[in-house]
Amino acid sequence: MIAIRNKDEIEKIRKSAKVLEKAFKAIEENLDIGVKTDFLDQVVEKVIRSLGAEPAFKGYRQYPASICTSIDEEVVHGIPGQRELKSGEIVSIDIGVKMDGYYSDAAKTYAIDDISPGKKALVNATRTALHRGIRQCRTGNRLSDISHAIQSFVESKGFSVVTALVGHGVGTQLHEEPQIPNYGPPHQGPKLKSGMVFAIEPMVNMGSSDVKILNDGWTVVTIDRKPSAHFEHTVLITDREPEILTFGIEDYWGSEDG
Repeated sequence: MIAIRNKDEIEKIRKSAKVLEKAFKAIEENLDIGVKTDFLDQVVEKVIRSLGAEPAFKGYRQYPASICTSIDEEVVHGIPGQRELKSGEIVSIDIGVKMDGYYSDAAKTYAIDDISPGKKALVNATRTALHRGIRQCRTGNRLSDISHAIQSFVESKGFSVVTALVGHGVGTQLHEEPQIPNYGPPHQGPKLKSGMVFAIEPMVNMGSSDVKILNDGWTVVTIDRKPSAHFEHTVLITDREPEILTFGIEDYWGSEDG
């Protein structure tokens, strides 16, 4: 069953999202060539806790860190460690926040220094696919309208969506119903209603859509080892335009492309 949030609950998710925005600002201030991913993890955890919130990922199903740092062929769930960021890489940062019992969730793929034209196109297509999906978050639409909008745009750019992983509802749990695939035909599934809150998150590969999990039990990589990008927003369905609760992160993401 998909939860319908009341005004008080929505406000709590908004407050959680404000903390999340500050966490991404801290990433922006520290992201550079030679920075170790576990340093970024420490910085984000300090920011989140200083604002009276908790890192939503840390301890979730025994996940050991506060953020996910997924580099190049790593799709999602990369565990921060001693790896240093290098020029030409792309790194997807995924962060969740729990505050006063409510969650927010977002992700962004960053370029480290100069990246190849192919990687730029991949990142831009993934960012735009997210916004194409968000445009479908309207009362009366069907859930798969989101999925179809993402897939059709991604494939029009020559890339592939990851089919093994999905977006999700978010609220009093980090992952709630419904599951939101990034592919499928339009006009299927439950009708969207005001008060639903979703984490929309296209994961897009340069090559094949196929992925596998590494021996650490978390890190998802592309089978062909080609790069992958990931963007995510926490979005509220309203009676009018969809409201991006994590919209403040747009200041750091830049504008939509495509």
